[in-house]
Amino acid sequence: MSESKKIALEIFTDFVCPWCYLASAVVEKVEQNHDIDVHWSPFPLHPDTPEEGLLLSSFLGPNLDAVHDRLYGIMDELGLEHHNNRTMTYNSRLAQELAMWADTQTGGKVLHKTLYRTYFVEDQNLAKKEVLLQAVEKAGLDINEAGEVIDERCFSDQVDEAWLRARQMQISGVPSFIGGSYVTSGYHPYDELVKFIEYVEMQQARE
Repeated sequence: MSESKKIALEIFTDFVCPWCYLASAVVEKVEQNHDIDVHWSPFPLHPDTPEEGLLLSSFLGPNLDAVHDRLYGIMDELGLEHHNNRTMTYNSRLAQELAMWADTQTGGKVLHKTLYRTYFVEDQNLAKKEVLLQAVEKAGLDINEAGEVIDERCFSDQVDEAWLRARQMQISGVPSFIGGSYVTSGYHPYDELVKFIEYVEMQQARE
């Protein structure tokens, strides 16, 4: 990567999106080898999901097993742990608000990884306050402050603003990667994502 201009990469994701979970591992590897500034932004994948959750089969029907087999195969390739019998998806709104709070805390980015693990490995409901606070504790952040953030919805406006920006940018699915004025959506393996970053760098060098 050029030393002249660090590439800022914004990534819209949702904690219940399996392709976002995969992307998080790829991005982590890219960060180890390239000088990029990553910012994670929330996206409403299924914002109307009730607190008790919905069956994954209501979205994928008879294709659920085939989709899981494909996803689990890629997760294994990336070294990502996963639960093998997930049947539910949950409302991730509170988790997104908590993650935006965590981004304001020292070392808070670790909560993103913890929340993915809470759902994809531990198969827990991200709409439950007690589940979220357990994740906060595992991430080494302040549980009391996190509880206030949840109860008072301190970062609700920030999540709303991020959702609005996604709509204005006509983002309709996640993960979506934004580098400058360039956007690419969907899961990208390591080499493909690096090519996108290098393309953004090349275009910005011409500006």
